[in-house]
Order: sequence, then structure tokens, then C-alpha cells
Amino acid sequence: MSNTKVLPLLEPDVAPCCPPLTERPLTAEEAVHTAAMFKALGDPVRLRLFSSIASHEGGEACVCDISDVGVSQPTVSHHLKKLKEAGLLTSERRGTWVYYRVEPSVLAALGHILGRYAA
Repeated sequence: MSNTKVLPLLEPDVAPCCPPLTERPLTAEEAVHTAAMFKALGDPVRLRLFSSIASHEGGEACVCDISDVGVSQPTVSHHLKKLKEAGLLTSERRGTWVYYRVEPSVLAALGHILGRYAA
């Protein structure tokens, strides 16, 4: 029996942190929160890790499946920690491995901030 859980595409009860950039100017608090997410994604290794996890089958990836990004394992761990601190990833330890996932609400919030849903 598999521990894999299928995640929904969007959780309707999760409100994005910030309005679309085209809707109104961000407040100072919204700007700090949004900047932290984009700063974490501003590093090419972090962006590759985030993309690998987000696109991995089942919506989650074991650290053993995503470490081939051209840097050492301790550096991968550092970057994953930064992505978690920015609220972009969650993780769960299963035995000796750690599984990472991008919550669907995070992808929805990033799209919302960039105005993806604006007509």
C-alpha cells in the first residue's frame, strides 16, 4: 500500500496572502511576505528544486529524487530549508527520507499575485 496522497489542484478555503499586483499597491506587510517568496525563488538552484518538486509525480518528491541539481547534498539541504522558511515547501519525514511538497495553495497564491487569474 502506497503512502502517496493525491493533492487537490486548489484548496478553496485558502486565501492568497496578497492581491494581484495589478489590483492595488501592496501594503508594507504584504510586500515583505511576497518579497520573501520571490527572494527564495530568485536563486537558480532553489527554482530548479521548487520546479522539480512541484512537477514530480504525486505532487511530492523524496530528497533522494531531487538532489541532482549540480550542487552538493549539504547545499541542497540548505536551499530546501530556505524554500521551507519562505513558506513555499512543506516536508514530512518517512523513515530515513524526507519528502517535500509544494502545497497547491502556494502555487495558486503565486499565480494570484502575478495576476494570472486577472482577465
